[in-house]
Parts: sequence; structure tokens; C-alpha cells
Amino acid sequence: MEEKFFRENYSQELQKIKRDNELEEERKKVKQQAMKTPGRRGEQIKHEEIDREIIRRYRMKTRTQRV
Repeated sequence: MEEKFFRENYSQELQKIKRDNELEEERKKVKQQAMKTPGRRGEQIKHEEIDREIIRRYRMKTRTQRV
């Protein structure tokens, strides 16, 4: 239950990030934190959600280019 809440919250935070380079900065921060504290589930979830957000944005771009 906590994991689902964490995912939803973090996903909403990522959607608020406007520029792709800011999203890449967030990815770098998460990667650095994961290196400091390996094996933490929170960093794994953040990586997954960042990947999903990048895919979501890519799909939105390709849809708008087709129209």
C-alpha cells in the first residue's frame, strides 16, 4: 500500500517537471543516491517512474507530430 502511494506521488511530481533536461537531472540525483545507499526500494521505484514518464512524454510527442 505504501509503495503504491509512493509511486503515485512521485509520478505526479515528475509530471510537474516541464523540461526534459530537468527530468534528466532528477535521474542523475536518483542514480547518485542509489550509489550511496544501494538496494533501497525507493530509488528503484524512482528509476521505474522516471522511465515511465520519459516514455509517456515520447508517446505524447509522437502523437502530436502525427496529427
